[in-house]
Amino acid sequence: MSTDTVNQSVPAGVWTVDPVHSSVSFAITHNNVATFRSGFDTYEATLTGGDEAKLEGTVDVQSIDIDEAQLKGHLLSPEFFDAERFPKLTFASDRFDVADDGTVRLSGELEIHGEKREVEATGRFGELGADLGGNPRVALSVSTAVDRRDFGLAFNADLPNGGQVLEWEVAINVDLELVAQEA
Repeated sequence: MSTDTVNQSVPAGVWTVDPVHSSVSFAITHNNVATFRSGFDTYEATLTGGDEAKLEGTVDVQSIDIDEAQLKGHLLSPEFFDAERFPKLTFASDRFDVADDGTVRLSGELEIHGEKREVEATGRFGELGADLGGNPRVALSVSTAVDRRDFGLAFNADLPNGGQVLEWEVAINVDLELVAQEA
């Protein structure tokens, strides 16, 4: 996205996530044959609007949406998220660009498992709208892909036919409906 196409600004004010109408999810290839998808049930996000827009978010690792107890325990263990030592995933943007067509590109620092890395995400920023009560709302939908080894998530196992149980690349998808906070 060139800077001459970045004209739309995020409406001024502070916007907070509506968790009922939002999601934070991930996807990873499993056993070289299928895509495993899951997400998190507890998270917060704040978008500060205006010409210098900024997005900040926190995810509670314990809220990973896995029904099977053994798998959930494994993902929360030191082999993966190590949720006892690293209970939160965090993101803070340092750039938030919205083009006239609603395309968004943002970059910032993502922290997972105590490791911080600069990431870039792309997606869409919705037009200003309102809910049934007349409360202003906006939508943001972005995605990125990261190499989980960069965040210290290096567990894997070899498959008998070659390859590994899990791919290194993980897709992260964030779909937020944000509500304007009163001044």
